[in-house]
Amino acid sequence: MNLRLALAQVTSAEDPEENLATIERYTTRAAVDGARLVVFPEAMMRCFGGSPLTEIAQPIDGPWADGVRMIADRHGVSIVAGMFTPTRDGRVRNTLLVTGNGVDVHYDKIHLFDAFGFAESDTVAPGGDPLVVTIEGVRVGFAICYDVRFPEMFRKMADEGAQLHVVSASWGAGAGKIDHWELLTRARALDSTAFVAACDQALPVDYVGSSPRGVGHSLVVAPDGQVIAALGAEPELLTVDLDLDAVGTVRRSIPVLANRRF
Repeated sequence: MNLRLALAQVTSAEDPEENLATIERYTTRAAVDGARLVVFPEAMMRCFGGSPLTEIAQPIDGPWADGVRMIADRHGVSIVAGMFTPTRDGRVRNTLLVTGNGVDVHYDKIHLFDAFGFAESDTVAPGGDPLVVTIEGVRVGFAICYDVRFPEMFRKMADEGAQLHVVSASWGAGAGKIDHWELLTRARALDSTAFVAACDQALPVDYVGSSPRGVGHSLVVAPDGQVIAALGAEPELLTVDLDLDAVGTVRRSIPVLANRRF
């Protein structure tokens, strides 16, 4: 079984409508390339920094999410895009909308980025459960940014059948952070013997601030930890064909899931 997916490495703006236009533009290109799954970064609805997230948060059935749904339906693809949804405690949830081709679900970020001097939990409430869903016959698990540092989550999704993990991120810049990003995505592929498709925000131009925005370097990793394709720092569309039979081959060769003792 094969799946053609596209990673849209872009820089989201502060205006949600402008970001919908970006989703339309890159989805059009991805659909022309034959992609069936189009992945956008975390915080695609609006970049981190600027006004409070509560001012732009919308429910999962609100107008911004409906705009993404219409784009997915128009192009006949599944889209993954990061947004912010309201909560009752005055914070928001950091949410991935997964929609199109008969799929309409969402994942709320579980592991909040309270690290490197940033406290995401001040403004964001955590989600509770991982998400694994079938897209084009492929079992796909979802994660957001800081989640990639927690191998047990990826093993749990593999136990639920995930052959591919999609990671959407707004990865903060800093010393060694690109190395962390590449190392962690490759490690999670090896931990779970599954593909990892990790889409980060592109490196913003002349950005000054403490909020995590992005460093680029989106990549696709095979179940044996080898990098199939990768981007640099600039905005770009990466389209890749995945041979899902490789998952079974690697799991028979390196049965780390079956050999676990804890």
